[in-house]
Amino acid sequence: MVMNPSKAQDVWKDAGEHVQFTVLELNRKDQAKEQEAIQEFVDRYQAIIRSLRIRDNNGNLKTSLGFSSDAWDYLFPNAPKPKELEPYQTLSGEKYTMPATKGDLFLHIRANDEAVVYELLRQCRLFLKDFTTVIDETKGFRYFEGRAIIGFIDGTEAPQVEDAAHYTIIGDEDPFFENGSYAFAQKWRHHMDIWNQLTTEDQEKAVGRKKFSDLELEDHEKFANAHNVASQATINGVEQKIVRMNVPYSDPVAGNTGTYFIGYSRYWKVTKTMLENMLKKNDYLLSFSDILSGQLFFIPSRPLLDKIADGELN
Repeated sequence: MVMNPSKAQDVWKDAGEHVQFTVLELNRKDQAKEQEAIQEFVDRYQAIIRSLRIRDNNGNLKTSLGFSSDAWDYLFPNAPKPKELEPYQTLSGEKYTMPATKGDLFLHIRANDEAVVYELLRQCRLFLKDFTTVIDETKGFRYFEGRAIIGFIDGTEAPQVEDAAHYTIIGDEDPFFENGSYAFAQKWRHHMDIWNQLTTEDQEKAVGRKKFSDLELEDHEKFANAHNVASQATINGVEQKIVRMNVPYSDPVAGNTGTYFIGYSRYWKVTKTMLENMLKKNDYLLSFSDILSGQLFFIPSRPLLDKIADGELN
């Protein structure tokens, strides 16, 4: 096999205009029936996507479906397992914590039209409702100029789209799972009143970039725990990259505003190292944020989804 981005799910480009993240838990009442149900769902899921791309050919529909470590063990107990797929465990630093939360199945849907997102998930629910329970549904959106809700351009440190596949898609280091990816999903709630009390200059020092132009500050101009310093990962002397498709979410009148972090990577250890560094260095963004959820999912390639649908992995 050879790494082929066309065989991957939509894990390496386009954060989207209208976005929804859905995390589900298997009911675990009848393993055999739930294995059969997931086979049917995976088959129907791919058909639903094909149909919606025909029905709305300008919708730019992008999707990914993933499984947690526990879900993989339950649904495919006799199948091989991705090398780095493990249950995410709560990470803790001196001041802050990144909690692990429930989640077996993960859906990341985005499109230019909210109606397409709605219709895909409405149809998916027909096949999921009898054997899963909803853990979280979060609607995200593209903020002005693709900025994070805190006002800064998001994703600047991500690889260029031409290079992104190499950083997100598993290669021949794990041949059975080639063209798959590891997705880490994490929901942040921000205390915007605290953030907005900072001057623009201090906000720039906290992020490590200019707010308007997005130019990176010189190291001596940043806070020691600036986000673009704390979130770096260097392994064997080489700076690592992942693809982030973070989006804001908000119920503005209720004051419930935050960021849904989603990082796709070829190697889970890269994302995990970034998270550990953020805790070790007390990333400034953590000082006005609560992390509500976190879980690791494996995103199979489309050919592997076909094998799941055909019952070849049980």
